[in-house]
Amino acid sequence: MKKPLNIQNSVSINSSPSEVWEALTNPQKTKIYMFGCETVSDWKKGSKLLWKGSYEGQEVIFVTGSIVEIKPSLRLIYTVFDPNSTMEDKPENYLTVCYELAKEGDITILTVTQGDYNKVGEGERRYQDAYNNGEGWNPILLEIKKLVEGII
Repeated sequence: MKKPLNIQNSVSINSSPSEVWEALTNPQKTKIYMFGCETVSDWKKGSKLLWKGSYEGQEVIFVTGSIVEIKPSLRLIYTVFDPNSTMEDKPENYLTVCYELAKEGDITILTVTQGDYNKVGEGERRYQDAYNNGEGWNPILLEIKKLVEGII
């Protein structure tokens, strides 16, 4: 059995876990840091989670998935799939994303883990695309940090 192939990045945010959680689940805020995409969900375990935005004047769903686990201000786990890819839309092609929030004094550590790329179709290519020369989630995490800390 292959070792799990995941991307994991963390950021320290000068704010409370509840304010970071708000940035992760509020569609108006996700739109600021997630390439113009807003989340669509009722935020309940088992519910759909869509990332939608605009492309050439049309509303497009860029990512689809469902909520696996939700513990406000602590952990959010959901699946992701690009419905615009050439891959078949089946469970074996969905990756899992996990946001974990940990309070350390006056800061919140937000850790994002995405994978296991070894378990999905075209895993190595998808891993390389997402890993982006070691960046992974870092650019998005930095934007979340700026948003929550009031820099943007």
